[in-house]
Amino acid sequence: MQFDLVKIKKEAKKLIEKAGDAKALEDVRIKYLGRASGEVTKMMKMLPEVVLGERRKYGPLLNSLKRELEESLEKKLTVLKTLSAGSRVALDITMPGKKVSLGHLHPLTIVEKEIRNIFKAMNFSVVEGPEVESEYYNFDALNIPKNHPAREMWDTFWIRHQTSDIRHQKLLLRTHTSPVQIRYMEQHKPPFQIIVPGRVFRYEATDASHEINFYQVEGLMVGKDITLANFKFVIEEFFKRLFKKDIEVRLRPSYFPFVEPGLEVDVQCVRCGGKARLPDGQGCGLCKESGWLEVMGAGMVHPRVFEAAGYNPRDFRGFAFGLGLERIAMIKYNIPDIRLFYSGDLRFIKQF
Repeated sequence: MQFDLVKIKKEAKKLIEKAGDAKALEDVRIKYLGRASGEVTKMMKMLPEVVLGERRKYGPLLNSLKRELEESLEKKLTVLKTLSAGSRVALDITMPGKKVSLGHLHPLTIVEKEIRNIFKAMNFSVVEGPEVESEYYNFDALNIPKNHPAREMWDTFWIRHQTSDIRHQKLLLRTHTSPVQIRYMEQHKPPFQIIVPGRVFRYEATDASHEINFYQVEGLMVGKDITLANFKFVIEEFFKRLFKKDIEVRLRPSYFPFVEPGLEVDVQCVRCGGKARLPDGQGCGLCKESGWLEVMGAGMVHPRVFEAAGYNPRDFRGFAFGLGLERIAMIKYNIPDIRLFYSGDLRFIKQF
């Protein structure tokens, strides 16, 4: 019986290896492991007739052989199935190819890239700064001292931290990108013109137009003879290139602690063209039937901000502005809810 086991194992593995399809492999399985006539099955049925000593010796060997052949058959079947699937793809030239799934840029990435390119074409440099900021740079140096009522305009995330340096007494998640103005002016002398794109944080309730984190683009131009006329030209040219058409801009008086005078900038509604009504006669929902869209805050840099940066406000003048990236993207792509940008829903992203 020992000789038969070795011979059967050798012959069975040879036939398994030679099997060219599933039917041939099934024939090999039946020949050796078939319930009625399989050679290994017959030997196992004969075990009860063998003397006890021989039964203890060959019983484990037969079980081991059976398991080994079953594993070899299963592996060979897997190989045959793989080869069969591959040959069908290779031979069936009428089968349509699988569509390659490409990645999509986030709409905020698209808009930020476009804004960067527009300002770079107008000779602005792109500057970035830290998202974790000190109270000094985020408030004090921007003419918003402690206990100033203007601080209520920014709902702040504070970070527990203590140090003896007066400029780093308290840390926070920056509420705007304006602190980079101070950091840049401390290290550079005018004239210059920069933009500062980046993420900011506000501790406020989320809704269709508010999020706890969003993106801003800060702008700053400083020189000896900078006026609001320079600002108006830059902004009109920017929106003309962004929306790819001539667009009317309106400046309204406003208040921000770090500029004087302060301005709100409105642009003609890009959907209704400033008419407040759509071609079908319905009121324009984008501008709420006003014909105008509020897009940014701006103004001439406050003298105290220049002093905090080490400039003599009698020697230099400049303008600063800030716009919300989400606000621009919502207008440009007609997106109704700011929360869609951060939903992680690929159905939304794949539209861009």
